[in-house]
Amino acid sequence: MEPSTTGDSTHPLFPLHALVHVMYGFTTSTSLASLSDVFTYYPLNYEALGLHAISKRMPRALVAPPLSKLQDQLTDSSIALAWEAFFPRGSVNPSNKNAPIGGFGFYLHGPPEFATIIKDINTEGPGVLDVVMSYEVMFEDGFEWALGGKLPGIYGGVGDKAFGCTGGRKQDRCQCFNLRLMWRASGLGELYAYVPPSASNSERLLATPPDSLHNRDFGISTGRGAWMFEAGRWTAIAQRVRMNTVGKEDGEVEVFVDGKSVIHVCGLVLRTEPEGHIQGLHLETFFGGAKPEWASPRAQSAWFRGISGAILRSATDSHNKNVRHDEL
Repeated sequence: MEPSTTGDSTHPLFPLHALVHVMYGFTTSTSLASLSDVFTYYPLNYEALGLHAISKRMPRALVAPPLSKLQDQLTDSSIALAWEAFFPRGSVNPSNKNAPIGGFGFYLHGPPEFATIIKDINTEGPGVLDVVMSYEVMFEDGFEWALGGKLPGIYGGVGDKAFGCTGGRKQDRCQCFNLRLMWRASGLGELYAYVPPSASNSERLLATPPDSLHNRDFGISTGRGAWMFEAGRWTAIAQRVRMNTVGKEDGEVEVFVDGKSVIHVCGLVLRTEPEGHIQGLHLETFFGGAKPEWASPRAQSAWFRGISGAILRSATDSHNKNVRHDEL
């Protein structure tokens, strides 16, 4: 699949090529739900979205976020509430027990139908399958980026081994993947990839412009500087993942920012056995790194909304004809 482009029939949360079929979608965005009846609208709450493995860093209650400083950007002006991530001064990675707790962390399967279809299709055999998951994030105006921090991304793997595929984990790395994003100093954006360790995976991720780095004890910083976050305005993040065929290097990861494809990596191995599948969105955010120099320099916040997901199949694939679909 070629990198997608934004057109009249697309949305920043789903900036997809016109020949891609949406088999099933959900969203907490009213504007995306109005684009097509294939997107089922859900409120922004824990039960509806299938949250689980919730850490003690729960988000605060839904809050009314500040207005974006860009009044003309395409976003949901009708959405009054968002999840707030609060970062106290000195907060850092939760593995640092001596620092204040900041941000939040949990896993999101999506509504039951979404979670069931993902699991069934990924294990049925060959056939092109893409999953897109997306959200909007706004950092408060004047946000101090420090050295960087984590942002949500798609995760998956074999059963419960998909959980905790981060933080320098060494065990069962061939049975999990985690594709969170990061902000870095000055608001630089990147894909922070934990994938099954192999020379080919490392080679392809590290070839991603403008800059990619590998800390062998942790993830691969992929495409650092491919975009920049601007504090005080909503940024739409969409992530497309295609699982590889078992035994082949044909997996893909693509990141869109405000409707533009900024990172696209092909030829990946995300699973080595049929039971490995996309499980949802790892909704986690914090400053860090775990060392004190990564800490938030002051008390500050970011807000998240527009949580969405879709299961996609190419228009030429007749697999699973009974699942409803629409064309963007």
